[in-house]
Amino acid sequence: MKKIIILLAMMFGVLNVQAQVQSHRIFTSDGKSVTFEQMIRDLKSADIILFGELHNNPIAHWLQLETTKALYEYRELILGAEMIEADNQLQLNQYLKGFINSKQLDTLARLWPNHKTDYAPVVDFAKDNGLSFIATNIPRRYARMVHKNDFESLDTLSPEEKAWIAPLPITFDPNLPTYKKILEMMGGHGSEKLVKAQAIKDATMAYFILKNFNQGKLFLHLNGAFHSNEYEGILWYLKQQNNQLDYASISTVLQADVQRLAAENLHKADYIICVDSDMTTTY
Repeated sequence: MKKIIILLAMMFGVLNVQAQVQSHRIFTSDGKSVTFEQMIRDLKSADIILFGELHNNPIAHWLQLETTKALYEYRELILGAEMIEADNQLQLNQYLKGFINSKQLDTLARLWPNHKTDYAPVVDFAKDNGLSFIATNIPRRYARMVHKNDFESLDTLSPEEKAWIAPLPITFDPNLPTYKKILEMMGGHGSEKLVKAQAIKDATMAYFILKNFNQGKLFLHLNGAFHSNEYEGILWYLKQQNNQLDYASISTVLQADVQRLAAENLHKADYIICVDSDMTTTY
Protein backbone atom coordinates (compact mmCIF):
# COMPACT_ATOMS: atom_id res chain seq x y z
CA MET A 1 0.00 0.00 0.00
CA LYS A 2 2.86 2.33 0.89
CA LYS A 3 4.45 1.72 -2.52
CA ILE A 4 1.17 2.58 -4.26
CA ILE A 5 0.89 5.85 -2.32
CA ILE A 6 4.47 6.77 -3.23
CA LEU A 7 3.84 5.91 -6.90
CA LEU A 8 0.66 8.00 -6.95
CA ALA A 9 2.49 10.89 -5.31
CA MET A 10 5.24 10.69 -7.93
CA MET A 11 2.67 10.58 -10.75
CA PHE A 12 0.81 13.55 -9.28
CA GLY A 13 4.08 15.44 -9.02
CA VAL A 14 4.90 14.82 -12.69
CA LEU A 15 1.40 15.86 -13.76
CA ASN A 16 1.61 18.96 -11.58
CA VAL A 17 4.92 19.97 -13.16
CA GLN A 18 3.47 19.38 -16.62
CA ALA A 19 0.49 21.55 -15.75
CA GLN A 20 2.77 24.34 -14.59
CA VAL A 21 5.21 24.16 -17.51
CA GLN A 22 3.18 25.45 -20.44
CA SER A 23 4.80 27.53 -23.13
CA HIS A 24 1.68 29.36 -24.29
CA ARG A 25 -2.08 29.50 -24.49
CA ILE A 26 -4.38 31.10 -27.04
CA PHE A 27 -7.26 33.33 -25.98
CA THR A 28 -10.07 35.16 -27.68
CA SER A 29 -10.30 38.92 -27.39
CA ASP A 30 -12.38 38.67 -24.22
CA GLY A 31 -10.10 36.10 -22.59
CA LYS A 32 -11.69 32.75 -23.41
CA SER A 33 -9.13 29.98 -23.84
CA VAL A 34 -9.29 28.24 -27.24
CA THR A 35 -7.30 25.66 -29.14
CA PHE A 36 -5.17 26.41 -32.17
CA GLU A 37 -7.63 24.43 -34.27
CA GLN A 38 -10.56 26.50 -33.03
CA MET A 39 -8.72 29.69 -33.94
CA ILE A 40 -7.96 28.42 -37.44
CA ARG A 41 -11.57 27.35 -38.05
CA ASP A 42 -12.70 30.86 -37.19
CA LEU A 43 -9.99 32.72 -39.12
CA LYS A 44 -10.21 30.69 -42.33
CA SER A 45 -13.13 32.77 -43.60
CA ALA A 46 -11.34 36.13 -43.25
CA ASP A 47 -10.11 38.25 -46.14
CA ILE A 48 -7.06 39.70 -44.38
CA ILE A 49 -5.35 38.56 -41.16
CA LEU A 50 -2.73 40.61 -39.35
CA PHE A 51 -0.50 38.32 -37.26
CA GLY A 52 1.14 40.50 -34.64
CA GLU A 53 4.35 39.06 -33.24
CA LEU A 54 7.07 39.88 -30.76
CA HIS A 55 10.06 39.99 -33.08
CA ASN A 56 12.32 37.77 -30.94
CA ASN A 57 9.71 35.30 -29.75
CA PRO A 58 10.12 31.71 -31.01
CA ILE A 59 6.55 30.67 -30.15
CA ALA A 60 5.15 33.48 -32.31
CA HIS A 61 7.41 32.54 -35.22
CA TRP A 62 6.55 28.85 -34.93
CA LEU A 63 2.82 29.62 -34.82
CA GLN A 64 3.14 31.94 -37.83
CA LEU A 65 4.40 29.00 -39.85
CA GLU A 66 1.80 26.61 -38.40
CA THR A 67 -0.97 29.14 -39.05
CA THR A 68 0.21 29.50 -42.64
CA LYS A 69 0.18 25.74 -43.15
CA ALA A 70 -3.21 25.31 -41.50
CA LEU A 71 -4.93 28.11 -43.43
CA TYR A 72 -3.45 26.81 -46.68
CA GLU A 73 -5.46 23.63 -46.14
CA TYR A 74 -8.63 25.70 -46.56
CA ARG A 75 -7.80 28.74 -48.70
CA GLU A 76 -5.59 30.14 -51.42
CA LEU A 77 -3.12 32.38 -49.63
CA ILE A 78 -1.22 35.57 -50.27
CA LEU A 79 1.56 36.14 -47.73
CA GLY A 80 3.26 39.37 -46.77
CA ALA A 81 5.40 40.85 -44.03
CA GLU A 82 6.67 44.01 -42.40
CA MET A 83 10.12 42.44 -42.27
CA ILE A 84 10.87 42.95 -45.98
CA GLU A 85 10.76 46.46 -47.43
CA ALA A 86 8.79 47.29 -50.54
CA ASP A 87 11.79 48.22 -52.67
CA ASN A 88 13.14 44.68 -52.19
CA GLN A 89 10.11 43.08 -53.87
CA LEU A 90 12.07 42.39 -57.06
CA GLN A 91 14.78 40.46 -55.21
CA LEU A 92 12.14 38.60 -53.19
CA ASN A 93 10.31 37.63 -56.38
CA GLN A 94 13.56 36.37 -57.90
CA TYR A 95 14.07 34.14 -54.88
CA LEU A 96 10.49 32.86 -54.94
CA LYS A 97 10.89 31.91 -58.60
CA GLY A 98 14.22 30.18 -57.99
CA PHE A 99 16.35 32.66 -59.95
CA ILE A 100 18.54 33.36 -56.90
CA ASN A 101 19.30 31.33 -53.78
CA SER A 102 18.94 32.29 -50.12
CA LYS A 103 22.52 33.50 -49.84
CA GLN A 104 22.06 35.79 -52.84
CA LEU A 105 18.76 37.08 -51.42
CA ASP A 106 20.53 37.93 -48.19
CA THR A 107 23.15 39.86 -50.17
CA LEU A 108 20.79 41.68 -52.52
CA ALA A 109 17.96 42.50 -50.12
CA ARG A 110 17.96 44.19 -46.72
CA LEU A 111 16.86 41.21 -44.65
CA TRP A 112 16.50 41.36 -40.89
CA PRO A 113 19.32 39.70 -38.89
CA ASN A 114 16.90 37.00 -37.70
CA HIS A 115 15.46 36.31 -41.16
CA LYS A 116 17.11 32.90 -41.54
CA THR A 117 15.71 31.52 -38.28
CA ASP A 118 12.42 33.38 -37.93
CA TYR A 119 11.02 34.43 -41.32
CA ALA A 120 12.71 32.25 -43.94
CA PRO A 121 10.47 29.25 -43.06
CA VAL A 122 7.34 31.19 -44.08
CA VAL A 123 9.03 32.67 -47.16
CA ASP A 124 10.17 29.19 -48.14
CA PHE A 125 6.63 27.87 -47.67
CA ALA A 126 5.50 30.47 -50.20
CA LYS A 127 8.33 29.45 -52.53
CA ASP A 128 7.59 25.74 -52.27
CA ASN A 129 3.88 26.24 -52.91
CA GLY A 130 4.02 28.91 -55.60
CA LEU A 131 2.47 31.62 -53.41
CA SER A 132 2.99 35.36 -53.64
CA PHE A 133 4.90 36.96 -50.78
CA ILE A 134 4.57 40.74 -50.56
CA ALA A 135 7.22 43.03 -49.11
CA THR A 136 4.95 45.61 -47.49
CA ASN A 137 7.08 47.88 -45.35
CA ILE A 138 8.32 51.35 -46.25
CA PRO A 139 12.07 51.49 -46.91
CA ARG A 140 13.51 52.45 -43.56
CA ARG A 141 15.43 55.41 -44.97
CA TYR A 142 12.12 57.11 -45.76
CA ALA A 143 10.72 56.43 -42.28
CA ARG A 144 13.89 58.01 -40.88
CA MET A 145 13.26 61.07 -43.04
CA VAL A 146 9.83 61.47 -41.43
CA HIS A 147 11.27 60.99 -37.96
CA LYS A 148 13.83 63.69 -38.61
CA ASN A 149 12.01 66.16 -40.85
CA ASP A 150 8.28 65.30 -40.78
CA PHE A 151 5.97 64.13 -43.56
CA GLU A 152 6.87 67.07 -45.79
CA SER A 153 10.34 65.67 -46.36
CA LEU A 154 8.79 62.90 -48.48
CA ASP A 155 7.64 65.50 -51.02
CA THR A 156 11.27 65.79 -52.14
CA LEU A 157 11.36 62.18 -53.34
CA SER A 158 11.21 61.26 -57.01
CA PRO A 159 8.11 59.52 -58.42
CA GLU A 160 10.11 56.29 -58.55
CA GLU A 161 10.92 56.55 -54.83
CA LYS A 162 7.35 57.46 -53.92
CA ALA A 163 6.23 54.19 -55.50
CA TRP A 164 7.54 52.42 -52.38
CA ILE A 165 5.34 54.48 -50.03
CA ALA A 166 1.61 54.83 -49.45
CA PRO A 167 0.20 57.62 -51.67
CA LEU A 168 0.89 61.02 -50.16
CA PRO A 169 -0.38 62.79 -48.19
CA ILE A 170 -1.47 60.10 -45.76
CA THR A 171 -4.22 60.56 -43.20
CA PHE A 172 -2.78 60.94 -39.71
CA ASP A 173 -4.59 60.89 -36.36
CA PRO A 174 -2.19 61.62 -33.48
CA ASN A 175 -4.95 60.89 -30.96
CA LEU A 176 -5.13 57.17 -31.68
CA PRO A 177 -4.42 55.46 -28.32
CA THR A 178 -1.58 53.32 -29.67
CA TYR A 179 0.20 56.37 -31.06
CA LYS A 180 -0.24 58.24 -27.80
CA LYS A 181 1.15 55.19 -26.02
CA ILE A 182 4.37 55.47 -28.04
CA LEU A 183 5.00 58.91 -26.54
CA GLU A 184 4.15 57.64 -23.07
CA MET A 185 6.64 54.78 -23.47
CA MET A 186 9.33 57.27 -24.48
CA GLY A 187 8.90 59.06 -21.17
CA GLY A 188 9.10 62.55 -22.61
CA HIS A 189 11.97 61.72 -24.99
CA GLY A 190 9.75 61.18 -28.03
CA SER A 191 8.13 63.63 -30.40
CA GLU A 192 5.13 63.67 -32.71
CA LYS A 193 7.52 63.06 -35.61
CA LEU A 194 8.40 59.71 -34.04
CA VAL A 195 4.71 58.81 -34.06
CA LYS A 196 4.45 60.01 -37.67
CA ALA A 197 7.30 57.66 -38.61
CA GLN A 198 5.24 54.83 -37.12
CA ALA A 199 2.17 56.03 -39.02
CA ILE A 200 3.92 56.12 -42.41
CA LYS A 201 4.96 52.50 -41.81
CA ASP A 202 1.40 51.50 -40.91
CA ALA A 203 -0.08 53.36 -43.87
CA THR A 204 2.43 51.86 -46.30
CA MET A 205 1.88 48.31 -45.08
CA ALA A 206 -1.89 48.77 -45.39
CA TYR A 207 -1.45 50.19 -48.88
CA PHE A 208 0.60 47.26 -50.17
CA ILE A 209 -1.68 44.71 -48.48
CA LEU A 210 -4.73 46.11 -50.27
CA LYS A 211 -2.85 46.67 -53.51
CA ASN A 212 -1.97 42.97 -53.65
CA PHE A 213 -5.17 41.55 -52.17
CA ASN A 214 -7.25 39.40 -54.50
CA GLN A 215 -10.90 38.76 -53.77
CA GLY A 216 -11.45 35.12 -52.82
CA LYS A 217 -7.94 34.67 -51.42
CA LEU A 218 -6.80 35.14 -47.84
CA PHE A 219 -3.95 37.59 -47.21
CA LEU A 220 -1.92 36.63 -44.13
CA HIS A 221 0.39 39.44 -43.03
CA LEU A 222 3.18 39.20 -40.45
CA ASN A 223 4.01 42.30 -38.44
CA GLY A 224 5.10 43.48 -35.04
CA ALA A 225 2.16 43.30 -32.66
CA PHE A 226 2.31 47.03 -31.94
CA HIS A 227 1.45 47.69 -35.60
CA SER A 228 -1.97 46.08 -35.19
CA ASN A 229 -2.76 45.94 -31.45
CA GLU A 230 -6.03 47.46 -30.25
CA TYR A 231 -7.34 47.19 -33.84
CA GLU A 232 -5.30 50.24 -34.78
CA GLY A 233 -2.09 50.85 -36.73
CA ILE A 234 -2.21 48.90 -40.00
CA LEU A 235 -5.81 47.86 -39.40
CA TRP A 236 -6.92 51.47 -38.92
CA TYR A 237 -5.41 52.37 -42.29
CA LEU A 238 -6.89 49.30 -43.96
CA LYS A 239 -10.36 50.31 -42.82
CA GLN A 240 -9.80 53.89 -43.95
CA GLN A 241 -9.24 52.57 -47.47
CA ASN A 242 -11.68 49.65 -47.53
CA ASN A 243 -14.12 49.01 -44.72
CA GLN A 244 -15.96 46.24 -46.57
CA LEU A 245 -13.43 43.44 -46.13
CA ASP A 246 -13.40 40.86 -43.34
CA TYR A 247 -10.37 41.70 -41.20
CA ALA A 248 -8.98 39.64 -38.34
CA SER A 249 -6.01 40.08 -36.04
CA ILE A 250 -3.71 38.07 -33.79
CA SER A 251 -1.44 39.48 -31.11
CA THR A 252 1.37 38.04 -29.00
CA VAL A 253 1.91 38.92 -25.34
CA LEU A 254 4.16 37.75 -22.51
CA GLN A 255 2.92 36.77 -19.05
CA ALA A 256 4.46 35.02 -16.06
CA ASP A 257 1.24 32.97 -15.78
CA VAL A 258 -0.36 31.89 -19.05
CA GLN A 259 -3.38 30.20 -17.47
CA ARG A 260 -5.49 33.35 -17.63
CA LEU A 261 -5.20 36.40 -19.85
CA ALA A 262 -4.32 39.49 -17.82
CA ALA A 263 -6.71 42.43 -17.95
CA GLU A 264 -4.19 44.66 -19.73
CA ASN A 265 -3.96 42.13 -22.56
CA LEU A 266 -7.67 41.77 -23.21
CA HIS A 267 -9.06 43.14 -26.50
CA LYS A 268 -5.65 43.60 -28.12
CA ALA A 269 -6.76 41.47 -31.08
CA ASP A 270 -9.30 38.85 -32.09
CA TYR A 271 -6.91 36.20 -30.80
CA ILE A 272 -4.09 36.67 -28.30
CA ILE A 273 -1.19 34.23 -28.03
CA CYS A 274 -0.07 34.40 -24.42
CA VAL A 275 3.51 33.18 -24.06
CA ASP A 276 5.35 32.34 -20.86
CA SER A 277 7.63 35.27 -20.11
CA ASP A 278 10.45 32.81 -19.33
CA MET A 279 10.44 31.65 -22.94
CA THR A 280 13.86 31.93 -24.56
CA THR A 281 14.29 34.54 -27.29
CA THR A 282 15.73 34.19 -30.79
CA TYR A 283 18.11 37.13 -30.31
